Amino acid sequence: MTTFNNMDLNLLRVFQAVSEERSLTLAGNRLHLSQPAVSYAVNRLRELFGDPLFVRTRDGMQPTPTALELAKPIGRALQAVQDALRFAGGFDPAESNRTFRVSMTDVAEMVFLPAICEQLRVLAPRVLLKVEQVPQDDIVDALRTGRLDFAIGNLPALAASTRHALLFSESYCCLTRTRTGLPAQDTLSLEAFQALSHVQVRSAESSHSQVAQALLEMGVERHVALEIPHFSVLPLILLQSDLAATLPLRIAKLFNAAGQFRIFALPVALPTVDVMLHWHAEFEDDRANAWLRQLVLDLLQRYGRNS
Repeated sequence: MTTFNNMDLNLLRVFQAVSEERSLTLAGNRLHLSQPAVSYAVNRLRELFGDPLFVRTRDGMQPTPTALELAKPIGRALQAVQDALRFAGGFDPAESNRTFRVSMTDVAEMVFLPAICEQLRVLAPRVLLKVEQVPQDDIVDALRTGRLDFAIGNLPALAASTRHALLFSESYCCLTRTRTGLPAQDTLSLEAFQALSHVQVRSAESSHSQVAQALLEMGVERHVALEIPHFSVLPLILLQSDLAATLPLRIAKLFNAAGQFRIFALPVALPTVDVMLHWHAEFEDDRANAWLRQLVLDLLQRYGRNS
């Protein structure tokens, strides 16, 4: 019979990792364990609970009905242990080797990540920052379970389930390479905007698709000649073509550091979008979480005011 006295609580961490990752390899990476060690732990769990728990399929390790029932109480138990340990000691950023995990879009990585990394280099040189692009539907659960510490971006669907703070509001513009024949003024007429061929970015961040939808609703028709999944390749495409892109003003300025592009105000007034920092209420009082949270808030709110 399994009792609290003969239960290895580390097995519960393996259970949670396999349950969430659906992979022994990914669970091992998350826990810094070898795959044989994870397999051994899963076999022990099967003996303890008298159930296969996880069945190997083409889609990964699928939990059995018993495992699905166990997931919630085991998750609560591990969270309770985390809550207790959170108050066991202070947090010294200069000495900490803590790993922080943050979800950012490719835009946020390009615009904000260098400044955040520089601050961490100075104030917390041993800290590891892991940046991940987590599907929006999975972010709240990742924040709740501690798989993520923060999410940064225009993510309005998260607001009802997270603690959050405004970093700044963002406006959009039109970017195209410098060449003859472009208007002399810094605002495009509607006719000039519609005459351009456009690149549309299908970014993970919802605001970019909202901008495209808003233009359609205003009756602004564009010829979209190219669709790409992220912003990182955009400046090379624009530099070697006559295409244009509607994008956040901050990233347009970043791309135009060498003065090779023209930045135009849009011919219609689009609503600004709010870039937010999200975290979970469960970690509100976590000292390390609170420290990095304040660092990001101070840095990016100041960045927003000065841009």
